[in-house]
Amino acid sequence: MLKFLIEKEFKQLSRDKVIPRLIVMLTLLVMFVFPWAADQEIKNVKLHVVDRDRSSLSERLVQKVVSSGYFRLSGPSASYDGAMPAVERGDADMIMEIPSGFERDLMRGETGRLLLAANAVNGTKGGLATSYMAAIVADYSADLRAENGLPALSSAFKVESSFRFNPRLDYKVFMLPALMVMLMTLLAGFLPALNIVAEKESGTIEQINVTPVPKTLFVLAKLIPYWIIGFVVLSLCIALAALVYGIYPTGSLLTIYLFTTVYIWLVSGMGLVISNYSDTIQQAMFVMFFFIMVFILMSGLFTPVSSMPQWAQAITAINPLKYFMQVMRQVYLKGSGFMELLPQFFALCSFAVVLSVWAVVSYKKSA
Repeated sequence: MLKFLIEKEFKQLSRDKVIPRLIVMLTLLVMFVFPWAADQEIKNVKLHVVDRDRSSLSERLVQKVVSSGYFRLSGPSASYDGAMPAVERGDADMIMEIPSGFERDLMRGETGRLLLAANAVNGTKGGLATSYMAAIVADYSADLRAENGLPALSSAFKVESSFRFNPRLDYKVFMLPALMVMLMTLLAGFLPALNIVAEKESGTIEQINVTPVPKTLFVLAKLIPYWIIGFVVLSLCIALAALVYGIYPTGSLLTIYLFTTVYIWLVSGMGLVISNYSDTIQQAMFVMFFFIMVFILMSGLFTPVSSMPQWAQAITAINPLKYFMQVMRQVYLKGSGFMELLPQFFALCSFAVVLSVWAVVSYKKSA
């Protein structure tokens, strides 16, 4: 009986002209567009320069800032007050004012002064741009002191950074595993929710209700096709990440697929629960969209959970997306094994069991 129910699900899916294309297009969009758009590395900061000194050293400083790749000149200004309108219009993100006497002070061995003013409407962008600029100016100062035979200001210490798990600080390495989780959530959560509601609206579910098909078997037949779709999409994502970006999982693929099995079971169950309580596709879409938005924003996709307020961290304890995202990132970047991920495994299994039982109990089948 289960075999025929699964065949029915795949036949319905194959007759749909939108869903199969949507699955393919969404997968390609997530893998080829999102990794470049969802990038928190700050580049092309628009810089307005107020050069009152107009000396060779001030020009050299400006060239060093621009050649770093993080800043681009959006236009010079004669004064700080003249540059402020550009910031207010959004034509400049930062103002660097070089005072008159800048080269003279440096040649005398005195402290050179600069004014840096950053637009902090976007706090992340303003803070990172200021940090980049401070590092560039410090490097510029070290170069000048070395050229003039002066010891470095911090000659007693030499700091060498070593970045573990992501040596090149490539943000795509951090984002791609999380985007795969988001894709699994959308496909395995949205589609089951819309499936049953669509049958409710068309009236075909009444034909199932009058058959002797048990509720458990009916729910299982709804889940299995999305397990298969999820595995196919995940395999495609892993292959694209390796071929296009050169990003391979450091850990075992078996660990990834094991956790994916549990996670697809979980989100499919959540989708079925929502569909059981929805009478129309619009209701199911709105409720699913609400939960997925909350789960994604509080999962650590863009910002670490540890940076959230304590009350928000407490809420994330019941966010299954957070646990699977931790698993994917740890397996991909750190090579974590199954034993290291036992807390996440037990959490996901608990959510999956509760939601699956809820889906079976909440499904109203009339004999």
